[in-house]
Amino acid sequence: MRAYLGLGSNVGDMAALLDRAVAGLAAVPGIRIRARSADYRTPPWGKTDQPWFLNGAVAIDTDLDPHALLDACLGVERDLGRVREERWGPRLIDIDVLAYEGAAVSDARLVLPHRYVRERAFVLVPLAEIAPDLAIGGERVADALAKLDRTGIARA
Repeated sequence: MRAYLGLGSNVGDMAALLDRAVAGLAAVPGIRIRARSADYRTPPWGKTDQPWFLNGAVAIDTDLDPHALLDACLGVERDLGRVREERWGPRLIDIDVLAYEGAAVSDARLVLPHRYVRERAFVLVPLAEIAPDLAIGGERVADALAKLDRTGIARA
C-alpha cells in the first residue's frame, strides 16, 4: 500500500536528522521509499517559542499495516534519540503517518488520515511537492494548501 509520512526536526543538525530518518525508514523490512520532498524551513506551529523547523515528506510503499507502520516510525525516532517530553515542543526528529491508502483509522494510538494534516502548511508544502493530487478527507492536497498561509516557509 502507498502511505505518506511527514518528517520534522528543530534540534541539532536538522538536515542530517531528516536524512538519517529516511535511511532508517528505508532499512525497515516492508518499507520502500518512493519519493522524497525537498526540505523546507518552517516556523514553529502550536508552541511558537522555539526554534524553526526543517520539514519534509516521503511517499512509501509498505507491506505493514497502519499500526505496524506507526510502530516502525516510532522505532526510527527512538533510534535517532527522540525523547517525548513536551507536546508540540522541540524535537530531534518527528515522523508522522499522514495518510495510508485505503485506510481510515481512529483509535487511541492512531488517527488516519492525520487529524491536522489539512490545517498545517508546514506539512502540506512538502507533501504537495510529491503528491499534489492525493485526496485527504475528500480534498486534494494542493487545494487544501491553497487555503493556508505559507508565510515563512521556504525551501532549505
